[in-house]
Amino acid sequence: MPASVRPHVAIALYARPGPTAPRIDTSGFAVARWRSIRAPNRLNSIRSRILVFAILATLVPALGLGILSFSRYQALINDDIAHELRILAGNAGSELVQWQRERGNEVRALAASYALIDGLAAVARTPPGAKGNPAAPLELYLRSVQKKLDTLLALTVTDVSGRVIASTAPAPAPVVLPASWSDASATADMVVESPQRDTARGTATLNMIVPIRSPRNEWQGALFATLDLATAAPRLSRIVKSPLADAILLAPDGTPLLAVRGDAGTLTPLDAGALQRLRGQPGTLVTVRGHRGREVLALAEQAPALPVVVVAEADRQGVYDAWVDAVKRYLALVAGLTLVVGVVAYALSRSIVTPLDRLIGAADRVAGGDLTVELSGARADEIGHLMRVFNTMTERLRRGQGEVLAASASLQEQNELLAKLSVTDSLTGLANRSRMESILADQFARYRRNHRPFAVLMLDIDHFKAINDAHGHAAGDEALAALGNVLAQSVRNIDFVARYGGEEFVMVLVDTGLELAIEVAERIRALVETLRIGSGAAGLP
Repeated sequence: MPASVRPHVAIALYARPGPTAPRIDTSGFAVARWRSIRAPNRLNSIRSRILVFAILATLVPALGLGILSFSRYQALINDDIAHELRILAGNAGSELVQWQRERGNEVRALAASYALIDGLAAVARTPPGAKGNPAAPLELYLRSVQKKLDTLLALTVTDVSGRVIASTAPAPAPVVLPASWSDASATADMVVESPQRDTARGTATLNMIVPIRSPRNEWQGALFATLDLATAAPRLSRIVKSPLADAILLAPDGTPLLAVRGDAGTLTPLDAGALQRLRGQPGTLVTVRGHRGREVLALAEQAPALPVVVVAEADRQGVYDAWVDAVKRYLALVAGLTLVVGVVAYALSRSIVTPLDRLIGAADRVAGGDLTVELSGARADEIGHLMRVFNTMTERLRRGQGEVLAASASLQEQNELLAKLSVTDSLTGLANRSRMESILADQFARYRRNHRPFAVLMLDIDHFKAINDAHGHAAGDEALAALGNVLAQSVRNIDFVARYGGEEFVMVLVDTGLELAIEVAERIRALVETLRIGSGAAGLP
């Protein structure tokens, strides 16, 4: 029965697609889970557990006792060195006080000598403008005294105003006398200035000022004595017993004045933070970078009679060398014991784990699909029983493998058919409405990502009900199938065609603009217009 079909075409271009539901790909989950089963953590094996237990059983007690013992040993070392350095600092301060007292007595005795008093009086009696140098005998006396006392670097005599009368120094510095001294004062005593580093002389100096009085206790002037502080070093060296210890005298500003070991001029002053820690915690052992650039254990004490800080220090590395050697020997012993225990544990674990490894290897082969595995040499213990059960299991698996494969093949065919039917229209062979909705969602998502255009053509057959009424539903089905075939052949491989419902069709043209979509629609309309259904049928316009 002849019939003709005329399609009705609608075109829609979507520029703002709506949101689509995200899809989650779980295809790799099963593979990842199988790999995690096939590749277990080696630390979870029986052999590893035996080895770890044996090593821990050796290391934990040994290291625990070692840490406790050596921490206590270190504390004892710290206590001993702190005690030794406190004694050193205290003895150094006492020796320094004794040295100062002896030097003070010498200067006082010199100031009270008749040669000095008479010489100063003779200078005072000399009228101004007299010929000769009235102070020459006095200077000669001062030089003879300085040669006898190696502690003296310079001697200077002044009158009551501080004017230099005689001196052994080439260019004596001005002398400032204490304001409390006066002619009527009978209690004025020696003044000791702060020690300082004399770079010109290359040593530390200590200045003492003693009043010179007549037999009637009249103040005639002053004796200014510059002492070499380095002469106190032999006395301090006698109290330093340990070859690692040293005693250093610091000026109030932290400048090194005297060192028992070596020249103080070669020492580097402590940084401000280290000096503050030592002064802020007198008698407390602290670790600082010492005057020679190495880490030292040090403590500080204030000298009793002088504005001098006594720092007693010991080389930290030297102090702990014996401790470090003991730690190394102990660690070597622990390592040896651990090795012996590890070897024994390995031998024990091997006797247990070797048959289990065979069983695990066979199980891996079965899991990989090899059902021809069979274990031999079964033993008469629990592992042997497990091997016999394993052989029985693989035999049953081999018998059922054929049935499973046959059932699986049949199920696969049915699944493929169902999958195809779920997205395909059975009459036209085109995609169905559900498949088209999925395609549209994908195209919307693609547009949101890269803004590539696409076109949607919606088509239906005019007067399709008249065809069914006039020629029957079989002719209508034939018309739908013929139109579907034309549409499928009219698009590219990347485009999509679907029967949306009844006589309605939808086409999705990928990467297509409006003008090109209109051309495609017009071409399809022209093809369908010439379509004839049935033999000898005359086309209707």
